[in-house]
Amino acid sequence: MVLADRKLKLKEIADASKISEGSVFTILHEHLDLRKLCSKWVPRLLTPDQKQQRIDASETCLSMLKRNRTDFFRRYVTMDETWIHHCTPESSRQSSEWVVAGESRPKRPKTQISADYLEKGKTINSEYYIKLLDRPHMAKKKPLFHQDNAPCHKSMATMVKLSELRFELLPHPPYSPDMAPSDYGLFSDLKKHLQGKRYRSNEEVIVDTETYFEGKS
Repeated sequence: MVLADRKLKLKEIADASKISEGSVFTILHEHLDLRKLCSKWVPRLLTPDQKQQRIDASETCLSMLKRNRTDFFRRYVTMDETWIHHCTPESSRQSSEWVVAGESRPKRPKTQISADYLEKGKTINSEYYIKLLDRPHMAKKKPLFHQDNAPCHKSMATMVKLSELRFELLPHPPYSPDMAPSDYGLFSDLKKHLQGKRYRSNEEVIVDTETYFEGKS
């Protein structure tokens, strides 16, 4: 019954099999070693074609790495954007506390209004993004450039500019936020640096963020 319908409830199985819910629970957990879990949230369920694109992109980058590891890392440039907040609450692990049986769970506040390096009311569009790309020192590096598939990154104007700058664009499969290295290393470490602090203005946030970057090798 469970294999036919994974969402069956204990009561439904008990009613259909004419045994108690306690017996159903024992059979499921102790004899069949089953447990009921909530669905895991994922950004998107990939199609077979999108999964193949992930494989192809990974193999392309891996072959380039194997061909000349030193040159690959010398030329590799990646980018992404992130939000920085006036108040970054502690993480779940940082805020954990010992509690006596019967005490309520500790509470954490939601993140407050965001602050960023853009002027108030503006968003990152192709025009803004192209200005970020056009750096003289980048051309000398002959970068292997890795960006995700955000609209401003993949627009016609951006593609023309990347060609003009002679950036070699690395493949990035659709719906693959986990392949942006900045999110794993740089941004996650930055968020740890900012956690638990409170700022009164965008300027204070920016100064502390710049201090963080200056401390990086």
